[in-house]
Amino acid sequence: MFTGIVEGRRRVVRAERHSGGLALALDLEDLADGVAIGDSIAVAGCCLTAATLEGSVVTFHLMDESLGLTTFGAVAEGDQRNVERSLRVGDRLGGHFVSGHVDGLGTVASVDVLHEGQTDLTLEVPDELAQLVVPKGSITIDGVSLTLSAIDGSRTTVSLIPHTLEVTTLGALGVGDPVHLEMDMIGKWVRRLLGGG
Repeated sequence: MFTGIVEGRRRVVRAERHSGGLALALDLEDLADGVAIGDSIAVAGCCLTAATLEGSVVTFHLMDESLGLTTFGAVAEGDQRNVERSLRVGDRLGGHFVSGHVDGLGTVASVDVLHEGQTDLTLEVPDELAQLVVPKGSITIDGVSLTLSAIDGSRTTVSLIPHTLEVTTLGALGVGDPVHLEMDMIGKWVRRLLGGG
């Protein structure tokens, strides 16, 4: 379980395709403190299991199924990814409950700098996920917990402050870029209970 409060961007040091998937290694730097093999870590909002640990470099193994649902199939050495270690009992819950299970991919439709303190990021959301979008509701974009500021059909907008742009990968996004989406967990359960799938 995660909160969507990204602890930092970390560099991909290795991305090796192999039969059945991908070995992805990130240098967690200071965030490797306390990490053990088997721990869950959210990388760009995707819950991955630490398979090996050498110093501060952690390797994760992704199966082909995961690669088909995420952007990791196109990841390359030197890329930056948002990282959050799993929530511990007693930690502050500054974002919202995030499972680390990517629901689908959105596409950046526009990036609009309104003024020095606000940048609006508008995404095209797949139809099957757009029905889970509610005004002022929560959404996770590449692992970042955000509040929806506007909804227009299949397009949804979040407003980003300078701090978010600085400490996450969202500041580097451009029109057409794909992003991982995780919709609000409570909304998904409500839809399920109401028979919506």
